[in-house]
Amino acid sequence: MGVYPIQKALQKAEELELDLVEISPKANPPVCKIIDYKKFLYEQKKREKALKAKATKVIVKEIRFGPQTDDHDYEFKKRHAEKFLKDGAKLKAYVFFKGRSIVYKDQGEILLLRLAQELEEYGKVEQMPKLEGKRMTMFIAPKNTKK
Repeated sequence: MGVYPIQKALQKAEELELDLVEISPKANPPVCKIIDYKKFLYEQKKREKALKAKATKVIVKEIRFGPQTDDHDYEFKKRHAEKFLKDGAKLKAYVFFKGRSIVYKDQGEILLLRLAQELEEYGKVEQMPKLEGKRMTMFIAPKNTKK
């Protein structure tokens, strides 16, 4: 369009029935552009929506153990954990300590570390076992996400 002083630019924008939008106010002289502002906002929202649709949504699946989970239950839950990691979901494995079972927190940690070791080909440990109240939690992220 050209370079105009502010007054002329405002006049030109009115003639074209468009808006004068300040692009860079700190520049000397300030940089402005004559555009249809509503159309600009619409295009911007459309771009943001497209970016949001492309963004991956992180799914977190949980698996709960007791401090003295037997082998059969452990294997059953481990197979589910494998499936979750293969599908590209993060895994939150936790041991829940009921009542006085908190005295077995070392067994809970051993159980979670064993799970992490056996699932190491499907995912990597994002957070080592950490005791929070009555729960000992560990996060495992998938190694290769499914596309």
